[in-house]
Amino acid sequence: MSNTYRPLPEGLTIRESSIEGLGLFATKHFKKNTTIGITHVRDKRFQHGFIRTPLGGFINHSDDPNTETIGSGKGWVDVGVLALRSIRDIDPGEEILLKYSLYKL
Repeated sequence: MSNTYRPLPEGLTIRESSIEGLGLFATKHFKKNTTIGITHVRDKRFQHGFIRTPLGGFINHSDDPNTETIGSGKGWVDVGVLALRSIRDIDPGEEILLKYSLYKL
């Protein structure tokens, strides 16, 4: 086990996106309902009351997403974080997409 800091969870990389700028892409298979990692940490000093993690900073918007944030009512917000969960199987090479709801488009 390595003690090296990894800004992204295992199985993800950042590269050029056909949607907008840089995007987040799977390098391994993620099964439906997999919690991928933490995208935001509550901090009222920042706009919208949250600060994005490296994971949360590169996810592009889609009206047909393959992930969702786990929020209120699921225990995560109670400890001050939002997490990303797959809503269907995601294959290697596929861009990780989210329907934005925390920020207004």
